[in-house]
Amino acid sequence: MARANAAYYATRDPFADFATSPEISQIFGELLGLWAGLVWQMMGSPGRIVLAEAGPGRGTLMRDALRAIRRALPDFAEAMSPHLIETSPRLIGELATALPDATIHSDLSGLPDGPIILIANEFLDALPIRQFVRRETGWTERHIENGRFIEVPADASFPANECGVVHEYGEAAEEFVAALAARIARMGGVALIVDYGSAQGGPGESLQAIRAGVPVDPLAEPGTADLTAHVDFARLAIAATEAGCSVSGPIAQGAFLAALGIHERTAQLGRAASPEMAVRLLAATRRLTSAEAMGSLFKTLAIRHPSMRIPPGFSA
Repeated sequence: MARANAAYYATRDPFADFATSPEISQIFGELLGLWAGLVWQMMGSPGRIVLAEAGPGRGTLMRDALRAIRRALPDFAEAMSPHLIETSPRLIGELATALPDATIHSDLSGLPDGPIILIANEFLDALPIRQFVRRETGWTERHIENGRFIEVPADASFPANECGVVHEYGEAAEEFVAALAARIARMGGVALIVDYGSAQGGPGESLQAIRAGVPVDPLAEPGTADLTAHVDFARLAIAATEAGCSVSGPIAQGAFLAALGIHERTAQLGRAASPEMAVRLLAATRRLTSAEAMGSLFKTLAIRHPSMRIPPGFSA
């Protein structure tokens, strides 16, 4: 999965196959930028802070966030420095043009020391997973051989032991969150994870491949489709707390965006727009917030230094 996605992002335009929240509406990035500014104020407005995004795509979210920050929170704009975590050479080239003031890093460890506010939107779902299957003889792990799944005996244990049940383990996502939380516990800051998945975890198979907006066989033509799997937010929360942080959420994306004022911002922009644009803005907001679209499946999780209060958008 890691090799296939590395090839995919290096050679193809992912936004021809799927649309992320920042690409759907400018309001998404604007709200997250202002959210980051409020978090910075809650941290005591430190004079220097890293504003980072993991998996920035072509930079739409960060660009919208910076525009809102510079307009509404000039002190925060002066204090923060933008940083991006990206490994695709093709996307790095696009980001260097779109966000010339941002520093691009290949991994979390490259970010400069100090307090951090990090946003990861639809980043963890693309990290590789492992799949375990319960059989009558015990647990097996799925591997890929000659373009098909095979199963090999595995030393594994999961709560549900029904024969045929699949359990997914997002090892790479948990390792990223554990490292991020350890940094926040050591240096201060907050991270916002936005992705689709389960709040409680549990068994089930979610690996999928998307090409041109249509599901395809994940094993067919690797490197030509976007491979993702649902994020297990319950395990991410455990990884963060074990690394020394406090967590808020996960809560549904729709509720989080509503608390940040997405409906009010949509109405404000709509009043100054043409009727056609106003309709498009409203449709985009509904797509981001309604339970029938992205509002329920997508979740938000905040990871924060233990000394910090609950960040905006998350109720006590």
